[in-house]
Amino acid sequence: MATTTTITKPAPIIEGSLTAFLSSLDKLGKGAVPSTFKGIDTTAYDPKVAAQDQLQIDAAKAAADLGTLVGPDAYKAFMSPYQQEVIDTTLAEFDRQQAITDTALRDRAISAGAFGGAREGVMAAEAARGAAANRANLQAQLLAQGFQQAQQAAANDLAARQGLGGYQTQLGQQQQAFEQAKLDAAQIAAKEEQFQPFTQLGLIGQQLAQIQPGAFPTQTVGTAAVAPAASPMSQFLGGAAGIGGIAGKLGLFS
Repeated sequence: MATTTTITKPAPIIEGSLTAFLSSLDKLGKGAVPSTFKGIDTTAYDPKVAAQDQLQIDAAKAAADLGTLVGPDAYKAFMSPYQQEVIDTTLAEFDRQQAITDTALRDRAISAGAFGGAREGVMAAEAARGAAANRANLQAQLLAQGFQQAQQAAANDLAARQGLGGYQTQLGQQQQAFEQAKLDAAQIAAKEEQFQPFTQLGLIGQQLAQIQPGAFPTQTVGTAAVAPAASPMSQFLGGAAGIGGIAGKLGLFS
């Protein structure tokens, strides 16, 4: 009985490339990689986070110290060192003017012949009381003015520091984002380097897979079954049967 075996073989022009591709793929899959393959080192492309920029660190540290600028004594650091001199000079001038006023009152009392009398004493006492009140009010106004100026200076300083801190933070974030972008790019490059052998074989495999089926001709090989050798008995029986047939046709055994 004849049998037919169909064998599909690659075209001779690509047979070498296909053999080399399958050999490299087999070695890569089993780990017995060629010297050009380094395997996959996942630690080479571990994700990394960029550290805070120095501007961010400085801004955070400065922000922690801003509490001293909002306390009840925050204004004291902004009080003018010359305020007391201003107050002393102003009060001294007030006292000088008041002394002139008192002298004028005494002179009028002397001219009226009432100096040393009860009426003059009441007037002098009332004038002294008024002068003391005015002096106290003047001093209070000077202190309040200095306090308000110090408070305003403290508020301005706080706002300036907050604005500077925000600006430093933004610059620091931008620098940190830039450093993060460099780390991400390095991670991608490291990963590509680790997967380069696999990517290369994948691209080669895609090209080989796109080759048309006609590039793989079908070769048909036909084989015929070999008949077994006849035994002497079968040969004798076959010969006897043949002789008998011939004799029958000739009527020898009728």
